Amino acid sequence: MKAVRFRERSELLDFLLEVSTVTSQTLDLDELLANVSEVVKRVIPGELLAILLYSEKRRELRIRYALGHREEVVQNWSIPLGQGITGAAALTREPILVADVRSDPRYLNAVEAVRTELAVPMIARRKLVGVIDMQSTRPNAYTEQDRALLRLIAGRVAVSIDNARLYWRVERQNRTLKALTAISQEFSSILDVDELLSKIATTVRGLIDYDAFNILLVDAERKLLRHRFSIRYDERVDLDNVPLGKGITGAAVEQRAPVRVQDTNQDPRYIASHPGIRSEVAIPLMTLDRVSGVMDLESERVGFFTDDHVRMLMLLAPQIASSVENARLYEEVAIRERRMEEDLQAARELQSVMLPTGDPGFEGLELAAGLRPARGISGDIYDFFESADGRAVLAFGDVSGKGAAAALYGALVSGLLRSLAPRRTDPRQLMRALNDVLVERKVEARYVTLLLMLWSPAIRQFVMANAGSNPPLVCRNRAILKPRVEGVPLGLLDEREYEEVVFQAHQGDTMVLYSDGVTDHLSPEGQDYGRHRLAEVVLRTCEQPAEAIVAEILADLDRFNTTPFDDQTVLVLKVK
Repeated sequence: MKAVRFRERSELLDFLLEVSTVTSQTLDLDELLANVSEVVKRVIPGELLAILLYSEKRRELRIRYALGHREEVVQNWSIPLGQGITGAAALTREPILVADVRSDPRYLNAVEAVRTELAVPMIARRKLVGVIDMQSTRPNAYTEQDRALLRLIAGRVAVSIDNARLYWRVERQNRTLKALTAISQEFSSILDVDELLSKIATTVRGLIDYDAFNILLVDAERKLLRHRFSIRYDERVDLDNVPLGKGITGAAVEQRAPVRVQDTNQDPRYIASHPGIRSEVAIPLMTLDRVSGVMDLESERVGFFTDDHVRMLMLLAPQIASSVENARLYEEVAIRERRMEEDLQAARELQSVMLPTGDPGFEGLELAAGLRPARGISGDIYDFFESADGRAVLAFGDVSGKGAAAALYGALVSGLLRSLAPRRTDPRQLMRALNDVLVERKVEARYVTLLLMLWSPAIRQFVMANAGSNPPLVCRNRAILKPRVEGVPLGLLDEREYEEVVFQAHQGDTMVLYSDGVTDHLSPEGQDYGRHRLAEVVLRTCEQPAEAIVAEILADLDRFNTTPFDDQTVLVLKVK
């Protein structure tokens, strides 16, 4: 192709204006370099053209756009600053024209047939952007005029190329940040540790083509890095733990910074976990200013991991650390909850054995009980047994608080009750003895309300003593009686005396004992179930058997609100 010669100065200025216009129309780097190539080829002949861009960090030139060069040259060649004719032009920041490259030792022989080379640096804002390199198979193919013209072109396209590179970097960072944001949101939604680590490995593999991936967690107590997840070629593998301070991963923990090894054969710290590994990068995972673990990537290629890889992994590391820590804590909580549920189930089974079931068959009485814990195990207690003289002892109470602690305290009260009852013949003495022992073994913020009754079937008589429990409701002849019996809860004050009240029962009487969880039961609107509604149910059902009355009271509580807020216990006695 024959070069265009500018006969008038105005023609040259028009051409340079066209160059500026063409190169300022786009920020797409590939499109821009193609435009630059077209502009150069219009005015300067040549079989080969390359536009090389300069990397300040690596201090080298790499071909970013080429015409006529072999693909392997374009993909693999990197020219250090100062080497070759292009490297020399970049270093001196001056155009270099070589009429016959065979006579110039600086020439890097990429194409055997090349004879002439013209390399012109592109300078923008006083920094090197790259080099436009023209090559021809003819000796003396380029003139001084060509060198001057290419220098003018290079000066005008350098700023546009620099702007496009800057835009490309910003756009790439934006895409990376958006991808990392989406990845972070996905990570934070996974609470299963194994599922999370598998997802992290897959996600990172989509960004960096590693050959092995490991997550190690710091075990400060055992002073080691525990392999929590390791994968090689998409297959899970089990590896030995690493002592703190050892290996590349241990160095990352100690330095609290990324550690990159270009060749593991040259680094004495390397611990061979996977065969054939030649490069490695370890990224510390920080949680609340402490190293909680390490993300470790390995490759079979020497020098595989780049600065960009490290930067990307460092951007991911905080979210990975946070997600892993959250999932690990969730796993610990789940394990503890499972253990607590197992303990609670054992306590429920034990309580079901300790609490009496069914009608004990006391003379002159029909008896039924119903209990519904608010938290799986109840702090309500009830018990009934025969005394030494053949009368029936009945106890009904409520321990302060809920759950396992209340149930344990209730079990203590029940045990003390049975051990103290044989030596005391009336409820008042038994109540005082119970209080004395509980005060002596006082548990902070624990007490129990208790109603004790002694049933004498021969004379149909209840002798009652109360320590803060709800007094019973008695249904007689379609009317509700409310025997008054009061006292201070057990376990609060020492040397307390308790009064006794005698209640003379009649044939057909129905007596209902109930815990606070019944009357204090709340509706969804926040209203109490109340003693009045309970009395209405008792009046409506008092002719029915004891078990049927218990069932109806519990059913009416469910109709009021199906969610219990406190333990609910009902004990029904019918005088035969």
